[in-house]
Amino acid sequence: MKTYKFIIERTTTGYSAYCESNPIYTSGRTILELQNNAFEATSLFVDESKREIKREDIEFEIDFKQFFEYYKVINAKHLASRIGMNETLLSQYVNGIKRPSKKQIHRIVEGLNGIGKELMELSLV
Repeated sequence: MKTYKFIIERTTTGYSAYCESNPIYTSGRTILELQNNAFEATSLFVDESKREIKREDIEFEIDFKQFFEYYKVINAKHLASRIGMNETLLSQYVNGIKRPSKKQIHRIVEGLNGIGKELMELSLV
């Protein structure tokens, strides 16, 4: 099954995304709206070939600076401490001063996934 990878970019009115390998473009006020619109746009694109598209066939990529701007609730300083990364280095990634290596990206994403997993397992009272 083919995967459609979208690159997300911040705009003055929200977010836009384009598919790397096909002429598919969309936008949305929020990332969630953008993801839904990308699914719809991709479905329309593949409709001509009579293929069915699933949500897991679509991937999204966003740079660190835009990610941390959108998810302001994530404290980069705390995340750096949690994953054992130098706070200044993570700050440089977040502010777009430096680009992280694939190894560093994996390390940061694993830390974010760990936080997400913990949150999913909690019940608030």
